[in-house]
Amino acid sequence: MIRIYFFFFVATLLISCSSKDELPATILKPDKMQAVLWDMIKAQAFTDQFVKKDTTKNANNENLKLQQEIFTIHHVSKETFYKSYDYYKSNSGLLNQMLDSIIVQDERNKKIKIKPFKAE
Repeated sequence: MIRIYFFFFVATLLISCSSKDELPATILKPDKMQAVLWDMIKAQAFTDQFVKKDTTKNANNENLKLQQEIFTIHHVSKETFYKSYDYYKSNSGLLNQMLDSIIVQDERNKKIKIKPFKAE
């Protein structure tokens, strides 16, 4: 009888540990999600800073066009992105890691920028 309890304990432990580490198959992997999310953030910033100032354009429509281009570039559907985004939002630790990584990469890219050549 002790063996049976031990078996169920070990099986439960293995199942609970493995399910937390694996992403569902329909969710974008962290690297891909990070790339798409970073492009989405930049598109929103572009819309807020430039497109909204242009009174001849509808900012929402322009932002939707940019989002569609991002989905096409990354070979991701809108549904997959938003399903993945909801998943990462519900797992705040994963989302925080992703956002921290985006910030670090952005800071690194700012430091690497090449200074323009000055003719003397």
